[in-house]
Amino acid sequence: MLCYHFYQHPMMATVNCNDYLNTVLISICITCALCYEPNWNSLDTRKNPEWYDEGKIGIFLHWGVYSVPGNMVWFWYYWKGQKLPEFVQFMKDHYPPNFQYADFAPQFRAEFFDADEWAKIFEDAGARYVVLTTKHHEGFTLWPSKYSFNWNAMSVGPKRDLVGEFSNAIKKSGLHLGLYHSLFEWFNPLYIKDKANNFNTKDFVTTKTMPELYELVNTYHPDYVWSDGVPSDSGNSSYWNAPEFVAWLYNESPVKQRVVTNDRWGIDTMCKHGGVLTCTDRYNPGKLKKRKWENAFTIDKKSWGFRRNAVLSDFMTMEEILYQVITTVSCGGNALIDAGPTPYGTIPPIFQERLKQLGSWLRVNGEGIYRTVPWLHQNDTVNPHVWYTVSKYSSVLVYAFLLEWPDNNIVKLGAPEPSNKTVVYLVGYPDPIPWKAGPNGGIQLTIPNIPLPQMPCMWAWAFRLIDLSN
Repeated sequence: MLCYHFYQHPMMATVNCNDYLNTVLISICITCALCYEPNWNSLDTRKNPEWYDEGKIGIFLHWGVYSVPGNMVWFWYYWKGQKLPEFVQFMKDHYPPNFQYADFAPQFRAEFFDADEWAKIFEDAGARYVVLTTKHHEGFTLWPSKYSFNWNAMSVGPKRDLVGEFSNAIKKSGLHLGLYHSLFEWFNPLYIKDKANNFNTKDFVTTKTMPELYELVNTYHPDYVWSDGVPSDSGNSSYWNAPEFVAWLYNESPVKQRVVTNDRWGIDTMCKHGGVLTCTDRYNPGKLKKRKWENAFTIDKKSWGFRRNAVLSDFMTMEEILYQVITTVSCGGNALIDAGPTPYGTIPPIFQERLKQLGSWLRVNGEGIYRTVPWLHQNDTVNPHVWYTVSKYSSVLVYAFLLEWPDNNIVKLGAPEPSNKTVVYLVGYPDPIPWKAGPNGGIQLTIPNIPLPQMPCMWAWAFRLIDLSN
């Protein structure tokens, strides 16, 4: 049985908009099980590859020219777009009168960037995938794009293909490669023109942003295409030609079997369409959702990128990070944890420390995180500090994550119903944990006095509940 779909080819970037609208490429899919039409009803039927749901933990990296002022990722827009006094004054205080945003680019040198060193940090953190911002809303590409003349990392600044070096190192380490790409650019004249035309023209889409996406996929073969850049006053996915691109990605691209996408393809798709729902930044609904979702959150609570003036209290503690990770996974989501590299190409020590601590915790408790699915309950019915997961491959293995250690070493749980075969372990500790049935249902655990050197971890303890009756 044959099926047909239409999609934009990267060479379309060389024709004008009218030519593009009258030109389609027909592709024939022999196996309709793998054929998706360029509309969201069809695209949303595709299942995400198993590696994504089973991996649970990703690292997000915001790195670009904005790392040089080291203020905010949206710095250029706040300074020149909204002209916010704080950012205008920052430039008056620290830079010459005629200094332009483009003048930051030569200072984005990445001279200490070692992609293998970065990959080792992320691997040791227990991550299963890493997403790099290849182009943010400033339009500067971290690869030598043919569609970003003189505003890319090969032409100015590092004089290197940063995406290429990063991609090679991530793949070599065994991690999955994710590439972030912003659809829109704040000050691109073609985008501004399309917007002024109420998005009835597509000059920016057909000559700039979509050709970049095809170029990224065909050159670097990412496992995850993380789209962004669809503010509330931007166009629908039809303006961005997003359904056509995603159909090509799923049907014909070199990564069609393993690629994951998100939901940021137009103002009509956020939290509705795409492979993974991100909905809003730092999205953590605290309850089970019908679709796969992701919580992208920042270790620096004030910014996605590197900040020169950050202080210790601006960064999440391990308790805060693990709360996000555990509650997210319990409710069926993935945790995408953001760090901001420096313009000289290093991961700041505070981020390295948090990621190293996360890795040490996951080496003990990862069995209750990776390759798990939501249990019958997410949050416990009587103890608000306990969240659950269950093994994807063995339903007799339920995990209860305790976020706060009880003063009396007694943990009361309302959701689990023990059987006469039930055995309980503190993950990372060899001896079974004594338990008894609760007077009104549930189970009560009595944790022995464990010497500090034998404690499996310092934060958020997991109990393995074997052979419950529910």
